[in-house]
Amino acid sequence: MSRLSRATKLDKVRWLIVYSTDFIQVYSLVGYYDLYVRRQLGLPWPLAVGGAALLLVFNVLATRPFRVAIRGGRRPTAILAVTGVPVLLLSVFPIMWVVPVWLGTLAPFVRRRTVIVLSVGSIVAVNLYVGLFGGLVLQLLLVQTVLTVITVGGVRANLWLWRVAKEAYEGQEARARLAVSEERLRFARDLNDLLGQSLTDISARTAGAEATLRTGAEAAAEEMFEVRDLARRSLREVRTVVQSYRAIDLDEVLASVRAVLEAADVRCTVRAETGSLTPETRTLLATVVREGATNVLKHSKAERCTITIEDGVLEMSNDGVSGPVGEHAPNGLAGLAQRVRAAGGTLEGEPTREGRYLLRAAVPA
Repeated sequence: MSRLSRATKLDKVRWLIVYSTDFIQVYSLVGYYDLYVRRQLGLPWPLAVGGAALLLVFNVLATRPFRVAIRGGRRPTAILAVTGVPVLLLSVFPIMWVVPVWLGTLAPFVRRRTVIVLSVGSIVAVNLYVGLFGGLVLQLLLVQTVLTVITVGGVRANLWLWRVAKEAYEGQEARARLAVSEERLRFARDLNDLLGQSLTDISARTAGAEATLRTGAEAAAEEMFEVRDLARRSLREVRTVVQSYRAIDLDEVLASVRAVLEAADVRCTVRAETGSLTPETRTLLATVVREGATNVLKHSKAERCTITIEDGVLEMSNDGVSGPVGEHAPNGLAGLAQRVRAAGGTLEGEPTREGRYLLRAAVPA
């Protein structure tokens, strides 16, 4: 599987921001042409070659600081200092194209006020230096000002955009986890309400049997028989309610899974005919849908997911898996496959020729 196919949406956003920020290097590349023109005008070739070498060192190192900033690393003082040396030496010519780019590499690691002061100072210093030899050149002042604003502003804007994208992505993951947790809490709350009264009754009847035991064994035995019947009846009620809960909630499971996937930025399409399904079939399909959605979130980089149910056949496909996959976990799809087979159905999951992963469960309708 290629690196691109394994990449998350956040990875792709990061690459876009990083490579678009690298585009500011184009400004410094003009320095090579500047050296060529100066060489034609009489600049000694050792100085031209030395300037080109300094410019090359700057170009190689200047792309690193922004990548460090994207990762949230500490300020790369050594890289900033090393790239600052060619900037100072090239300013002697003067080749001012590298100055805005160096300020851009520094921008993510200093306060806004500091970078503004440095930007204004560099513009003033370069133009005063040029003015000492040939007077003030308005074109140079304008070009350097525009390049500095674009470079420094663009780098800071890209860094802000990255932080916003990262927060949004983390928020989507948090919403997905919250949706799953809310579903689990809702089921736990309903089950707790069901068991609470039954266990309270059993505890009270058991205490009554204990008190009756002091006066007569026969009466205590009758009381315990009633406790046994109450426990069996409560167990049947729990099983019935849990199965009914799952069966009735198949449509809610589909809606919940769709909401969770959409929250994780996976476009989900659901086409389901569930009205004619038996409670047992609804239970199995609801379980398979939940497990399939969990696998989409945990083990794939899907952008689209489609869920269809027709005549007891569930098909759940996504575009986040390509190539061979490992064996199914015993407590995951492998365990579900056994349950489906026990009910007279089949469950399969594998990549398709179209580059999608298809989970298919067929159970008696």
